[in-house]
Amino acid sequence: MLIRLANVFERINLIVGHSVAWLMLATALITFATVYFRYVLGIGLIWLQESYVWTHAAAIMLGSAFALLSGGFIRVDMLQQRMSAFQRALVEILGTLLFLFPFSGMLLFYGWPFFHRSWRMLESSAYEGGLPAIYLLKGMLLVFAVLLILQGMAMLLRNLCILVNGASNHVRTSH
Repeated sequence: MLIRLANVFERINLIVGHSVAWLMLATALITFATVYFRYVLGIGLIWLQESYVWTHAAAIMLGSAFALLSGGFIRVDMLQQRMSAFQRALVEILGTLLFLFPFSGMLLFYGWPFFHRSWRMLESSAYEGGLPAIYLLKGMLLVFAVLLILQGMAMLLRNLCILVNGASNHVRTSH
């Protein structure tokens, strides 16, 4: 039951992560277009410059939980190699409870008013010709936190199963 729930949380981050990968291609293309317009054609387009900042920020925020799922975050492998599965699970649980959840909770707590103020005033770019709806970008901070919490829950559930039942219940679905 716990592993199924962990699979659901991970599946969400897997889908989001694979979808967000396309934002990096968009970021590269928009950056190229911005440079081409500005330095070859002599045309500066504020909305185009802001677009690559938005796509890059979105890719980072929306792809972070996928990076956590796929092992893209730094770990102290030298220490983990010497630990048993039980010890690694305990370290993961403590790290999730002491660092990941408080960080994500702080993002939600402080991010909500940040987003809500922006949304209430329908905040747009400070620059003439910039992008409207900056509140959408600010709202991604909340999505970022929720996706990290989902991945943290999946990690917590998997590692709890290791502590209770042994390493055999840690098996992930194929990603």
